[in-house]
Amino acid sequence: MRYRGRDLGGEGRVHLVMESTLTARDRVGVQDFVLLENYTSEAAFIENLRRRFGENLIYTYIGSVLVSVNPNKDLEIYSKAHMERYRGVSFYEISPHIYAVSDNTYRAMRTERRDQCILISGESGAGKTEVSKKILQYYATTCPVTDHLSTLRDRLLQSNPVLEAFGNAKTLRNDNSSRFGKYMDVQFDFRGAPIGGHILNYLLEKSRVVHQNHGERNFHIFYQLLEGGEQDLLSKLGLERNAQKYQYLVKGCCPRVSSINDKNDWRTVRKALTVIGFHEDEVEDLLNIIASVLHLGNTQFGEGKNGENQITTEPQLKYLSKLLGVDGAALREALTHKKITAKGEEMISPLSFEQAVAARDALAKAVYGRTFTWLVVKINQSLAFKDDVYNSSKGSSSVIGLLDIYGFEVFQHNSFEQFCINYCNEKLQQLFIELTLKSEQEEYEAEGITWEPVKYFDNKIICDLVEGKHKGLISILDEECLRPGEPSDISFLEKLEDTLGGHAHFVTHKLSNGKTRKAVSREEFKLIHYAGEVNYSVNGFLDKNKDLLYRNLKEARLEFDEALVRHQVKYLGLMENLRVRRAGFAYRRHYETFLQRYKSLCPRTWPNWQGRLADGVATLVQHLGYKPEEYKLGKTKIFIRFPKTLFSTEDSLEARRPALVLTLQTSWRGYRERAKYLRIRQAVIVIQSAWRGMISRQKARRRRHAVDIIRKFIKGFIYRHYERCPENEYFLDHQRFSFLMMLFRNPPKSVLDKSWPIPPPCLTEASEHLCRLCMRNMMRAYCRRIQPEWKKQMEQKVVASQIFKDQKDSYPQSVPKLFVASRLNSEEFNLKVIQTLGNDKVKYGIAVTKYDRRGYKARPRQLLLTSSFAMLVAEAKLKQRIDYATLRSISVSSLSDGFMVLHVPSEDNKQKSDVVLQCDHLIEVVTKLATMADKKIKVNMSQDSITFAVARGKEGVIDFTSGPELKVAKCKKGHLLVTAPKLNP
Repeated sequence: MRYRGRDLGGEGRVHLVMESTLTARDRVGVQDFVLLENYTSEAAFIENLRRRFGENLIYTYIGSVLVSVNPNKDLEIYSKAHMERYRGVSFYEISPHIYAVSDNTYRAMRTERRDQCILISGESGAGKTEVSKKILQYYATTCPVTDHLSTLRDRLLQSNPVLEAFGNAKTLRNDNSSRFGKYMDVQFDFRGAPIGGHILNYLLEKSRVVHQNHGERNFHIFYQLLEGGEQDLLSKLGLERNAQKYQYLVKGCCPRVSSINDKNDWRTVRKALTVIGFHEDEVEDLLNIIASVLHLGNTQFGEGKNGENQITTEPQLKYLSKLLGVDGAALREALTHKKITAKGEEMISPLSFEQAVAARDALAKAVYGRTFTWLVVKINQSLAFKDDVYNSSKGSSSVIGLLDIYGFEVFQHNSFEQFCINYCNEKLQQLFIELTLKSEQEEYEAEGITWEPVKYFDNKIICDLVEGKHKGLISILDEECLRPGEPSDISFLEKLEDTLGGHAHFVTHKLSNGKTRKAVSREEFKLIHYAGEVNYSVNGFLDKNKDLLYRNLKEARLEFDEALVRHQVKYLGLMENLRVRRAGFAYRRHYETFLQRYKSLCPRTWPNWQGRLADGVATLVQHLGYKPEEYKLGKTKIFIRFPKTLFSTEDSLEARRPALVLTLQTSWRGYRERAKYLRIRQAVIVIQSAWRGMISRQKARRRRHAVDIIRKFIKGFIYRHYERCPENEYFLDHQRFSFLMMLFRNPPKSVLDKSWPIPPPCLTEASEHLCRLCMRNMMRAYCRRIQPEWKKQMEQKVVASQIFKDQKDSYPQSVPKLFVASRLNSEEFNLKVIQTLGNDKVKYGIAVTKYDRRGYKARPRQLLLTSSFAMLVAEAKLKQRIDYATLRSISVSSLSDGFMVLHVPSEDNKQKSDVVLQCDHLIEVVTKLATMADKKIKVNMSQDSITFAVARGKEGVIDFTSGPELKVAKCKKGHLLVTAPKLNP
């Protein structure tokens, strides 16, 4: 891709860049092709590009032309810091960059007070759109700005995502390819601040609305609306969040692309429309039209009862009439019939199926094209310079233009759109040749400078082939479209063969020889462009050229690809440009301009030269030490051959400027500053005397005070162990104060922090009181912060600690586990049992195993605790009730088993025997029993065995022993033997 800055009003300003250090040339190449030793070799040219590309150096100069190779990845070279690095720096002082071109163009506009233009050209996917955005971002960041201009800057930047949404699409080479040409004017005031802008669009690829090649997409806005639009909005527009359901979006077979986030892009576009200044009703109208295009694509035609062609998709017709604001019947008539005017009379003629489809597609293209034009007009209104906001009388304004157009395209299938694009690029190439190459030679000849002419290919023959009057391809196409009868694409091709048959750059299947005939089909013609050969299919040429809209419809409406690089180097004319610049002179200026700029460098020309301009320039360059081979004097201009000569002159000028400024300022500043100095000097002498005396007295007082303090401290340290007396009172007071301040700055942070600083002897008792008060205060504050649920939990944990700490083997494992309100859900309680309890509510429930007194048979039970008693339940039966008042004690083992024995008095006739239970959460159950009973229940902890009452006069025994796992069995003695693992050996 190339970028070139030129004045819009005449002579081109040329700047060349020299490599700051040539030691790295073998590794990274030269940063200006003018310095390339073998500048006539295309291989050397491409090798230099390859070297720089390998070092992530994507920019290289050819004089004022900047050549860029798209890296297809993000490079950290576009930050605000990089912008500041290139701001105000001479073109040649820093490595090539788009910011250097932007800054150079901006400074040329300001210093020379002339409009400038930057031309951006290259093939699709070369990065032209991104570069234009980088240029705008550079001006938005580096130019002076006010509150009003800040709004304009934001609108200027936000116009890009809107134009990209409506004018860009995914192609085979580029996921964000511009499908329209754009020329943007940025207007600057006399201070260099942007005050307005204007966009000119052309060559919108409207055919993409109705057809896309395989692997390509329609314009971004359709997918953004479907993916990112709110559901209410889609429902209002009659759309579904599925691009596969719309005929205009599926022809390229890639409605979704992994590298494109349509949802995020939709949010960006909506925000940009607001920033630019679109009203909600305007946005609504815009989206209505976009939705109507999708409905048009889904409008289908079929044969009616009487054989006529009619619309078969009524929902689409209803949405179209609503969204476009037209009468449904009139729209139906317009899509299936056409008006014909013959001999002053209008006739309605039905359309065939093919004609109706073509009319539908033509309407979709026309609606979208005019919407895009309206969108650009609205953006231009937002960017327009307003005299009532800014007083233009303060100074004249200047313009920087950005020309961004999609480059030369060669696809597998090339049609009318590629023909228009490539013809436009041929014209750009012709303009580039004329302005850059021919103008160079003509200017040298006009000035009487002898140099060796450079031969180059002039593509005027190709431009004449396309645009020539009467015999040009476009004229033949227009003539065929207007011809009465039945013109067709094939008849157009035959007329081309008859008219252009002998042209060297035009080939068809019929005109080609046997070797090349296979490369051109019978429906194609080949143009041999400057950039290469392209086959164009004539199918659709006539319809696309006419862009047919029937009258009644209007009334309704990342790799270095050497082959690709070599191709672009050729069609961009870079080698010719390089040869011309190396063969001639790199810099030229009118005598008056050159002398006015550099006259201060020679005593004989400064401050004014009174003789002929040519003599003044000759005197100046002689003083500067120019060698004869470095320059030539023409009739009105000086020509400098080598950039280093100009750079040396510029450096001398920069070095001279401070001396000039100093000379102008010295005389009038000197007297004023000298008189001021004498007045200040006398006042300073008086002030200094008083000030020094005061400072000396203050220092003496501070020293005396310091000596007194040190003396008291030393004496107090000596008498520190004596009773309080005048000798040690200062030292003791300092100790007290230091200790109390230390406590103030670093008190204990929590109730668990038992650290306390060691007090001095005189504060031992006070320190103890303070420690107790501090701990009590922290405990009170801690208790106030405890929630009721957590307080209850802690109370139960304290009870568990009192009972089981250092007694029960499984206690350490239970500490970090919270006690739960109940181990049974409300659904597990039998309704009949709940009804039996009446007003007594179950506070806690758990599943347990009860061992009978006869044979120790295990019985599953539920242990339910109320506020006054515990009970054992088997299904719906209340098996046993144990009042807390009669519960004498609870026995548990010290092992990790879950056995416990509830001891009840034997004289109680209600209780037949003590109760033997086993459960999973023994510590929790015992703690709940202990906290619910009003009286303190005794808990017995047994190491080996527990004896319990089986019946009156009879006892049972449970023996406990440690083992690898929990086992329960009846031993030979009739005892119940429980084996439990030891968790904490």
